[in-house]
Amino acid sequence: MDLKHLDDLIDIAEKKPTKRLAIAAAGDQAVLEAVHKAIEKGIISPVLVGDEQKIRRIAGDLGMDANDLAIHHEPDPGEASRKAVALIRQGEADILMKGLVSTAPLLKAVLDKEQGLRKGGTLSHFALVESPHYHKLVGVTDAAMNIAPEFQEKVDMINNAVEVYHGLGFPEPKVAVLGPLEVVNPKIESTSHAAMLAKMNDRGQLKDCIVDGPFAIDNAVSREAAEHKKIYSPVAGDADILMTPELNSGNVLYKTLMFMGGATSAAVIMGAKVPIVLTSRADTEKSKMMSIALAAAM
Repeated sequence: MDLKHLDDLIDIAEKKPTKRLAIAAAGDQAVLEAVHKAIEKGIISPVLVGDEQKIRRIAGDLGMDANDLAIHHEPDPGEASRKAVALIRQGEADILMKGLVSTAPLLKAVLDKEQGLRKGGTLSHFALVESPHYHKLVGVTDAAMNIAPEFQEKVDMINNAVEVYHGLGFPEPKVAVLGPLEVVNPKIESTSHAAMLAKMNDRGQLKDCIVDGPFAIDNAVSREAAEHKKIYSPVAGDADILMTPELNSGNVLYKTLMFMGGATSAAVIMGAKVPIVLTSRADTEKSKMMSIALAAAM
């Protein structure tokens, strides 16, 4: 059975224990709107770190009862990031979310060697995309973090993406490693990396998933296109996860899906000890809410 709609994430999250969401610099209208909706669905319990007066004012404007909210007063965004990370380390929260703070200080707190949430591998961006032109949800990695990932970083990125699917209850997701063409060309590193990743999967070094590649994007998402080129693979035309070669192509693919392809998405940062909800100003209200739901569903 496939995931077909982002709303399915709410159904999955509702069946699991309510997650505690620590929000760094929580005094942000758009973020608290999404949090309010997630509270109403019963999928998260927020722990708000930031300027208490501002948080209470925004919460009141949204019709939230601020007296029912756990608020830690810390007006400095960098300190709020460190406090939110500390709450997770202390077992008082399960998910981290970016509020009104730049990405750099938040990730600095996450990656702190002594007080952060490092797990040992590579952090990577994972987006779960609902497109009207594909028969199920599809994951895209990496559209926001890793500029030019080396081979071992790509191994970590696949493991991070697969971890999302496992958390959602899918034991063996299909990973298509993308490139500009579907054959190995030694002059195009992405195709060589794709073949190496597929062989690692064959040998059990990338576990609990099916990895194949290289695929051009058409062969990864269209069985007809794959068959036309005589590509026969369980991944061809039915990929659950699309792994792009580097940030340029990943970002272009992701934003093309959103702004020209009519898609919507939910996104998290994986590779730390907990999922990180890191939305941008350009994200829709639904995308912010679904990103919270994705983290809670895992």
